[in-house]
Amino acid sequence: MKLQQLRYIWEVAHHDLNVSATAQSLFTSQPGISKQIRLLEDELGLEVFARSGKHLTRITPGGEIIVREAGEILRRVEGIKKIAQEFSNQRKGDLSIATTHTQARYALPPVISGFIEEYPDVSLHMHQGTPMQISEMAANGAVDFAIATEGMDLFNDLIMMPCYKWNRCVIVPKDHPLAKGQELTLEELAEYSLVTYVFGFTGRSKLDEAFQSRGLTPKVVFTAADADVIKTYVRLGLGVGIIASMAFDPKVDTDLVALDASKLFRPSITRLGFRKGTFLRGYMYEFMRRFAPHLTKEMIDRVVAHQGSRSEILELFKDVELPTY
Repeated sequence: MKLQQLRYIWEVAHHDLNVSATAQSLFTSQPGISKQIRLLEDELGLEVFARSGKHLTRITPGGEIIVREAGEILRRVEGIKKIAQEFSNQRKGDLSIATTHTQARYALPPVISGFIEEYPDVSLHMHQGTPMQISEMAANGAVDFAIATEGMDLFNDLIMMPCYKWNRCVIVPKDHPLAKGQELTLEELAEYSLVTYVFGFTGRSKLDEAFQSRGLTPKVVFTAADADVIKTYVRLGLGVGIIASMAFDPKVDTDLVALDASKLFRPSITRLGFRKGTFLRGYMYEFMRRFAPHLTKEMIDRVVAHQGSRSEILELFKDVELPTY
């Protein structure tokens, strides 16, 4: 059994059983991957993948367990490499982050800019996706950090830490009736067509909860994962927009008016998560501190050492005043 063979079955399983796509991503040949998988299966006396002719059709029940164990072995190997790198060159390495458009576009730029200036030899890789995709990437070790507002609760392999709170604003064109500046109510908003985030994105659940608590059914006519897209359709007159306050830039969005909605919807909390057992390099601690100043090395180490339930981990932050945006 070779480490390369384990990597091949893991990668094939995560490329929808497409050996050709796997070969391209690993810069190797399709026949070479197929041969090594066959050699591994012969050694194990078990088919990892079921086949129809030359095509892989599914992962066998035994193969599911083997692929999962292979992933764990590969993550441990990467951990060993990180340990060696930390002691050989503390300021050189890689850092991969998965996050949503809102975080990537509005919250992270100043953090990443300062981090790159301080650590020019660290290669930063950013992946965008849905909160579920982001959390899954962190849980299976495909990325180091997941940064999102929703979705991470479903993954028990993640250590999650609160970073900051954020509120929402309502955006309308300058000639809209709501732009007159009167205090907003949920009842008033419910009378208009709304343009906001896709469910499961950027704290959308808090919005739905607020309307439901008042027995109201919002008329959501258009949803998107991208605040810039939402603003575009507000400009087209499709409806009243509800976005994260940080996504409104008065210097750029001069044709729109932003109305504070912090009294209508409970604030959401953006969190940073990483897989349990992750070896944290020095620059990884520094990135977290830059993103959320209360995430000091001492606090992070306390959370990692605690290994309790999520409610117990949140208890460690009870005296921390999270910044609000």
